[in-house]
Amino acid sequence: MDLSGHHRPLISDRVTVNGTVTPLALLADGRLWWSEGIQRCISVEKELLGFVSTGSYIKLKTLVEARDGCCTTGAPGRLVRNDVVFQPSSNESHTLWCNKLREFIDSLGRPKKLFVFVNPFGGKKSAVKIFDDEVKPLLEDAQIQFTLQETKHQLHAKEVAHSLDIAKYDGIVCVSGDGLLVEVVNGFLQRADWDTAIKMPLGIVPAGTGNGMAKSLLDSVGDPCAIANAVLAIIRGHKRLLDVATITQGETRFFSILMLAWGLIADIDIESEKYRWMGSARLDFYGLCRLLNLRQYNGCVSFVPAPGFEDYGEPTTYPGKPTSKGDSSDPSEAEHVNLQRLCYTYQGPEINLENLNWRVINGPFVSVWLHNVPWGAEDTMAAPDAKFSDGYLDLIITKNCPKLQLLSMMSELNKGGHVKSPYVTYLKVKAFSLEPGPRTKDKEKEGIIDSDGEVLARGKGTYKCEQKSLMAYDKLQITVDKGLATLFTPI
Repeated sequence: MDLSGHHRPLISDRVTVNGTVTPLALLADGRLWWSEGIQRCISVEKELLGFVSTGSYIKLKTLVEARDGCCTTGAPGRLVRNDVVFQPSSNESHTLWCNKLREFIDSLGRPKKLFVFVNPFGGKKSAVKIFDDEVKPLLEDAQIQFTLQETKHQLHAKEVAHSLDIAKYDGIVCVSGDGLLVEVVNGFLQRADWDTAIKMPLGIVPAGTGNGMAKSLLDSVGDPCAIANAVLAIIRGHKRLLDVATITQGETRFFSILMLAWGLIADIDIESEKYRWMGSARLDFYGLCRLLNLRQYNGCVSFVPAPGFEDYGEPTTYPGKPTSKGDSSDPSEAEHVNLQRLCYTYQGPEINLENLNWRVINGPFVSVWLHNVPWGAEDTMAAPDAKFSDGYLDLIITKNCPKLQLLSMMSELNKGGHVKSPYVTYLKVKAFSLEPGPRTKDKEKEGIIDSDGEVLARGKGTYKCEQKSLMAYDKLQITVDKGLATLFTPI
C-alpha cells in the first residue's frame, strides 16, 4: 500500500475487527482502510455518518451501497446502514482514534443542528413513518441534533419559517413533497431579515406526490430519488444555489422555486385531485381524459429571451406591470387571514423591464409551462436543460398539437423527449408575462394557473372556482433572482 502524499496515514494501528487482527489506517485523503481477508475501504466524507465509543470498542456508523459479498445488489445506488466495530490495541490508541475521527468529521463542515418539518398530510400520508423509520435513524447515526415540527395546516411551515430563530440551526429540512419547501422560501422572504434567512441551507427528503426538487437534485449526480440518498446529501452538508422566481400581480407576490403551469398541465395537476383515491394513477387517468376532450386557451405570453433565444416569438414592447383586480368570491375568515399575509419585505429583483428585448407569442395554447429545475415530479422531466442557478427559467409552450402526437409527447415526459416535438417551443427566458384568456370552444370558461403544485389563480367555470385564490385570473409577471436560495445538494 502506497502511504505517500495523500495516502499518508493520520493514524494507524493494529486493531481487532470481527475477531480478526488487522492493520487499520485513517489516511490523509479521508479513507479508512483495513483488511478482513479482503481489503476494505470506506470514505469518511461519503460513507461515514458518525461513530460511537462503547467500552474498548469503536462503532463506525456507515451508509454504503448494498452489497452481497464483493458485488453490489439491488437498484444502483441503493444505500443501506452498516456498522463496522473495531477494538483499538490500547486505551491510548482508543482515545487517539476518537479524537482523529472527530477532528476529520468536524473539518467537513457538516450541519450539527437542523429544524425538520414533516408534512403528515402530503402524498400517501406516510411522511411521519418515513421520518421515524428512515430519516431519524440516519440523523442520529450522524449525531445531528434536530427539532421536529409536524405541520398542522396549509401555510403552517410558512408561518413557522417567518418567525423561526434561525441562529439556532444550520439548516431547514422538509420531509414532504415540494410544497413545504416553497412555503419555507416564502416565509423567509417575508421576514425583515430576509437577506440572512434566505441563505439558510434547505434540504428536501422526498415524501410527497411530486418530489420534483428532490428528483432534480439527486438525478443531477445520477443518484436515485430515494430517502437515504436525500438524507445523506443533507448530512454531508454540501450546498448549491437556487434561482427564485418572483410572480407579481399588483401588490401581491408569490415566490416560486419549481414551476408555473397554465393549460393542459395545470388542469391535469389540479383537477385530478377529485380522483386522489386512485393514488399516483390519477394523473395518468385524468391526463387521458383531458387528451380525449382537449382544451385550448386564448391568451398571449411575452418574455425576455436568454442569449441564444432571441429569434423566438415576435418583437413587442414591455407588456406593462400587471395590476390587481377584484375577485367575486367570498373567502372564509381563515382564508382571508392567510391571503392577507402578503407584507413581503423582499421585493424581488430590480430590473428595468421596459428597456429589455421583449418578444411575444400569441395563442391559442394547449399548454404553457415555466420551469426552474429539470424535474417537475419523479416521472416528469419537464425541462431537461434547466439549471439550478443560471438566472433563467425554461419555457415550454405547446400549440396546435393533434391528439395522437400529444399522446406520444406525454409518453416522453419521463425522459424529456417531449421538448423535441415540432409542436413544442422550448427556450430560456429571464422575464415573463402571462395574459391568460378563456377556452377557445367555450368563452364563458377560463383556466387554472398552477405554481409549485398549488393553485395561484382560478378562472370562471374551473374546478372549485368558488374558492379564493392568491391572485386573479389575469395578467401576471415573473422575474428571476439568480442564486437567491441555498439547497443541500449531493455534491
